[in-house]
Amino acid sequence: MPGPRRIRWLDGKPRTTLPSPHVPILLRSMYPSRLSDHYYDTLRDDVMYMTYNHEFRPRAPAREPNMKYDPEDPYSKHRRNIPRGGLQIGKKPAPPTTPHNVIRLEKIALHCMVKEATSNRAQLLPAIMALRVLSGETHQGGGLRKREGVQIVKGRKTEGGWIRPGLPCGARVEMTGDRMYEFLDSLVNFVLPRLREFNGITMPYASRSQQTPSGVSGVVSFGLPPQALGFFPEVEVNVDSYPRLHGFHIHFITNAFGRGAQSQARTLLSGFRIPFARAS
Repeated sequence: MPGPRRIRWLDGKPRTTLPSPHVPILLRSMYPSRLSDHYYDTLRDDVMYMTYNHEFRPRAPAREPNMKYDPEDPYSKHRRNIPRGGLQIGKKPAPPTTPHNVIRLEKIALHCMVKEATSNRAQLLPAIMALRVLSGETHQGGGLRKREGVQIVKGRKTEGGWIRPGLPCGARVEMTGDRMYEFLDSLVNFVLPRLREFNGITMPYASRSQQTPSGVSGVVSFGLPPQALGFFPEVEVNVDSYPRLHGFHIHFITNAFGRGAQSQARTLLSGFRIPFARAS
């Protein structure tokens, strides 16, 4: 004969006094991501074929550092010894191409600056609302402790005459996983085709040197005007609830680094139907 049924009442949180389960709950996506499947089924093999660089000779060994600071000296052991020949920014080659390090999109960062927030913090609310509805990110949302949600950007030093150290001047948010691909899908299908004077992300001149910090970073960034924010379906359905629309920057962060990383990142984004245009 079964014993009496044991019932455990949910304990309330001290801050909100709302009942919460005694076990951690993780929320997962209930449907597959279309762009994620497109990358792993089709795009990854094509990008590896287009960016493959055959090396028929072994690589030269790394240069020995110039021992300017003694690592055994407690007063200088944490100082970095620069390699011989100076800094190697823009000179280091990309890692060997293998099926395990094919370029992929790691995360998308949105960044919005609000100049009026330095005098009135309430001016940040429309930007925070827009970034939250675009990304769907909240602090530790879905039981994931690594999710930070929308973060307030504060000035580090005096810049431009209006940025002051410690004063809020904008908001930012980072997206990964399926939410990153959902944002990319909305951007490509609903926003970019409706922009009138948008021919594509401006690329540098062909004669410009690629051995620059931006050329070896593997990050593609561009900005959108305030009216582009109203073209997102998440905002357009209730655009009257936003007191003001702000422009923002989008940063596509990939795992590419080294010489030619910027070109590899553009190749990957082209596979997601993001247009590029050469500067005239």
